Amino acid sequence: MCADEKLTRLIAAVYDAALDCAMWPEVLAGIAEFVDGRVGGLLTKDANKRRVNANWHAGGDPHYMRLYASTYSSLGPLATSPPGEVGQILSIPELVSYDEFLDGRFYREWARPQRWVDVAVVALERSAGGGTYLTMSRDEASGMVDATMRRRMALLVPHVRRAALIGKAIEFRQAQAATFADILDGLSAGIFLVDADGKIVHANSAAGDLLDRGGFLRSTGGRLVASEADVDETLRETAAAAAAGDDTIGVSGVAVPLSAHDGVRYVAHVLPLSAGARSRARAVYGASAALFVRKAELEYPSAPDVIGKSYKLTPTELRVLLAIVEIGGVPEVAASLGVAESTVKTHLSRLFAKTGVGRQADLVKLVAGFSMPLASSYGPTSTIEIAGT
Repeated sequence: MCADEKLTRLIAAVYDAALDCAMWPEVLAGIAEFVDGRVGGLLTKDANKRRVNANWHAGGDPHYMRLYASTYSSLGPLATSPPGEVGQILSIPELVSYDEFLDGRFYREWARPQRWVDVAVVALERSAGGGTYLTMSRDEASGMVDATMRRRMALLVPHVRRAALIGKAIEFRQAQAATFADILDGLSAGIFLVDADGKIVHANSAAGDLLDRGGFLRSTGGRLVASEADVDETLRETAAAAAAGDDTIGVSGVAVPLSAHDGVRYVAHVLPLSAGARSRARAVYGASAALFVRKAELEYPSAPDVIGKSYKLTPTELRVLLAIVEIGGVPEVAASLGVAESTVKTHLSRLFAKTGVGRQADLVKLVAGFSMPLASSYGPTSTIEIAGT
């Protein structure tokens, strides 16, 4: 196989690894072969610590990789030296004095037993929290990092950078999806997230129970279907209008009355996912509308001070709690309240201690338990009358 064909296939494999991270060891082995390296690694470094994590590697001796993770990751040049500019390929002598490197524990106890003499290091991305790095080691047989190795790595580094960023975005999106699912499953109302065609893209536990009963709501070909024709048509039209941004729906949505076969009345609140924080659910799931389905019975929302009294929260702690629910993470809450992130984190720790939960998602569930399925901040909800109801 010619060099150009090898490079083309290797680049394709790099992007495959962005979608399936389990492929990174195989891809790193291919890169090591292409650049005449011995052990390839995809590493992350915490900006607040000297410790480096070898998330993926290929070609390394398992015994020495365990030693690296337990002891030597904090002693190597990447942990102790400035990493250079993003995309810049550096070798050990460009990071530290090579004589000092040879005299250090990292080389004497870890690198020399493996006959390592040099490592090519390139920063793929850096942020305030740390960075991601591609490394390719060289042993005595391959010699120090040379111009040929740099030239070959330069052909691949832009693609590995993009793949690493794509993989990071996918992991974040999956984490968002898991958080949304966890929160929705904790609510008593049945919640369906549907796309413009009425296809169910997510249903929480309560919604799944409604479908299992096979009554007034069911799933047909993956689409949410109501047993009453007029109601079904309304749900389909409303979901399509939400996707198109129809102003007649408004940000507060509409309410559709439903009747079960046993005569019990329900109401479905159809809420478009295009406004404010709700757009995050749209981004995560590809949904255009959320349907909150619950029994049509009188239920009074609890005022925020009831939550405060229940858990003996100070006014500031209650403000932070409600901000976590309405706004999101610590940086956003700190910016909104005009305080330092450390202050928000302090109040968050006290909230965890007083409420007995350990995650922000659980705080959202806690507040949801005191509230109606649709918060009053959404404003008045329109009601659509269905013929015959």
